[in-house]
Amino acid sequence: MPLIRFDLIEGRNETDLKNLLDAAHRAMVKAFNVPQRDRYQIVQQHPAHELIIEDTGLGFERSKNVVVISVTSRPRSEEEKKNFYQYMVEELGEHCGIKPNDIMISIVTNSDSDWSFGNGEAQFLTGKL
Repeated sequence: MPLIRFDLIEGRNETDLKNLLDAAHRAMVKAFNVPQRDRYQIVQQHPAHELIIEDTGLGFERSKNVVVISVTSRPRSEEEKKNFYQYMVEELGEHCGIKPNDIMISIVTNSDSDWSFGNGEAQFLTGKL
């Protein structure tokens, strides 16, 4: 159930995108211990001039491979989040060739009442999940 959005500079092909999404899902499953079919991912590719990702003064050099990962999730522990950041960098590096300095991640937390997976129901509240 985390919803993950990926914002990228346009130009990746279908295979590259599949590798990116699969790698990200493996990191999510490992870090947050979610079920394998708990997969909600959205990709948006932008022209390079529409995506400005600097470094908050940390000295990172970004490339055209920069990936901004926005995660919306129920609350997670600090340890889970730190593990997620690390697993994501490892997976994207190994399977997609994306360098750690090209990966920016933000996690936004919400509550059980903020989710409906379909049928006009709040499955976390009804006990279905």
